[in-house]
Amino acid sequence: MAENMSEMPDRTEGQREGAAPVPRVRLRHFSRSLPMLLLRARESVMKHFRNALRMYDLTEQQWRILRALMTVKEIEVTELARATFLLGPSLSRILRDLEARRLIERHPDENDLRRARITISAAGMELIERVSPHSEEIYGEITRAFGVERMRELQKLLEDLETVMADIQLPMPVGEAQPGDHGNE
Repeated sequence: MAENMSEMPDRTEGQREGAAPVPRVRLRHFSRSLPMLLLRARESVMKHFRNALRMYDLTEQQWRILRALMTVKEIEVTELARATFLLGPSLSRILRDLEARRLIERHPDENDLRRARITISAAGMELIERVSPHSEEIYGEITRAFGVERMRELQKLLEDLETVMADIQLPMPVGEAQPGDHGNE
């Protein structure tokens, strides 16, 4: 066995002794990765909305829920989680907070009493009416700075990307767990 690290054979982590070297994959620069570009763009937009929401003691997640609720008469909790991209435990906590503030109402589902249906309350609608002018002002500023046509193009490109990504089936690397694979089958 080698006495010090300088005598150790140069292997990639996880590579077996005697196996051919695994070629290193060149990754694009971190700042140019699509997820990071999208996150940075989102954060640069959301910082303006967060400031406005703070004036009304709202988080962006609470606002997202209220906005989603104003588009439907009522919605089941799991559907709301899907629509707002919130995990169930987080959504449950946020719904409790919104319910305590009387901004939403929770009703048992007629067909399945284990489930709840959520609606926006009159107070929730009044809050949206108060916040909306600030929200629209921010949208207006962003659109003026970025350009009306570029904003339309960006929205269309993002919708197209979402559609394309829903259809892409990328292979999982060998040895990686597959979604839904619990390793005990």
